Parts: sequence; C-alpha cells; structure tokens
Amino acid sequence: MAMIRKKPRTAASRFQTVLSTKELTKKKPEKSLVRALKKSGGRNAYGRITVRHRGGGAMRKYRLIDFGRNERDVPGKVIAIEYDPNRNVNIALISYAGGAKRYILHPEGLEIGSVVMASDKTEAKLGNALPLKNIPLGFLVHNVEIRPQSRGTFVRSAGTSAQIMGKTDERITLKMPSGEIRMVPAESWATVGVLGTADFKNIRWGKAGRMRHRGIRPTVRGMAMNPVDHPHGGGEGRSKSGSHPRSPWGKGAKGTRTRKRVNPMIIRRRKSKKSK
Repeated sequence: MAMIRKKPRTAASRFQTVLSTKELTKKKPEKSLVRALKKSGGRNAYGRITVRHRGGGAMRKYRLIDFGRNERDVPGKVIAIEYDPNRNVNIALISYAGGAKRYILHPEGLEIGSVVMASDKTEAKLGNALPLKNIPLGFLVHNVEIRPQSRGTFVRSAGTSAQIMGKTDERITLKMPSGEIRMVPAESWATVGVLGTADFKNIRWGKAGRMRHRGIRPTVRGMAMNPVDHPHGGGEGRSKSGSHPRSPWGKGAKGTRTRKRVNPMIIRRRKSKKSK
C-alpha cells in the first residue's frame, strides 16, 4: 500500500503522510457483521485504569472478524476489501457458496474475485486456512492458533507473518515477527500469506489531533513531574538522578524482566541475553 505525502499548506501537514486507499472497494461495512462498540477509556471491569493514555477518539463500530475460519470445506469469493478502524490491517469480505458472509484479515496480494477456502484438505495457497502440519516448510503464515480450536491469536498485525522453520509429528516450529522462535501444536490452524498494509508503521502522524482521533491521549514525561508523582521527578534542572528508566511505580521501563517466565514451547526469546 502506497504512502501519500501531503502538500505543506500548513505547519502540521508539512511532514504528514497518509496511507493510500486505492485498494479499498467498499466504504460502508456489511450490516450483519457490525456491532456497537463501547469505549473503556483504558479501564477494566472494576473501573480501574489498566492501560494509560486512552480515551476519547472518533466513534467506531466493531466488525466481526472470523479469526477461526469457521466456514469449513466451503469455497468463498472475495467481494470487497474494506477499512477497519479497530485494527491497522484492512479486512476482506468473503461470500461463501452457502450464502454466508464473513470478514477475514486481508493478506497482501488477495484481490477481488479470488477464491479462498478453509479446509484440512485444501492446498496451501494465498488466503487459504489449513492445519500447520499440512503447510510446507518455509511458507509464511498469519492468524496462527496458539492451540487447536482456539481461533487465530498470533500474527494479526499489519505487514506481519510467521515462517515455518521445522516440523515434527506433534509440534511445528515458527519464527515469529518479533524474532522469537517457538513451537505450536501441529493441529493448530493458520492462514497462508503475509498480511497487507505493511506501510502502516511508516505513517508520520504529523499532529496531535490525529492521535486524539485514534483515542490516544497525551503522555507526560516523568522528568516533568514532581518527586511524589514519578521516580524521575524533581531535582534542580533536568535529571533522573542517575537512575535507570523507571515506570511511575518504580519498575524498570526499558526491557527489565519483572518476572521469570518459563515456557517450554519457546526455543529462543525475542530478547536474548547479550554475550559478554
């Protein structure tokens, strides 16, 4: 997807970029696949803020995405490619032979009129979903199940894919977009292809207003606060008092391990220890 650079008619638009919408074919979503979406403001069920800097933003409606590819052994035709305000990758509207319609994440190269299928007997081609054990080595996949019948949970962000590195009778070894190498059950399903909208990470938002439209509120630096509010606060002049970067609650904020997690399915973590 191409990037469009705005003409510098104002200071805010001087370096601003937006994504091209040429590949989108439909503006209004499918009514049967839309639900109301209530904003949480970063708060959990108890009303406590668990994610900071969230609130406001443009009104949205949620599109129901078929992460589990539940229409099995039925061919489906791509009839539209749409924008989804709830994620950074576009979505494709699939019309199945039985009359059902479903949204899936749009992989790069999937065009209007393409036929896709979810089946353990289908071939491993772009847009098809099948068990990982049936996909050849070296293929790139997305929307990967962490365990069988759990619906796709891995690799759902714009421009990402996981590569199949190895196979056994029970486990499949994947190289994740983060660089982590891990195993998943061979019976887990995935979709073939690389997700589109890869240029999303290159967007230059240009002004604060665009972030507020996305529901992201301003972030105040710790050094601008008082000592009572942040470990970096206070002092004469700009100073963190020689300490390492910390969160407002004193925990390490730049990659510090706060818990020791042992997961036998992970072969190599994305952050491996530096050799001394």
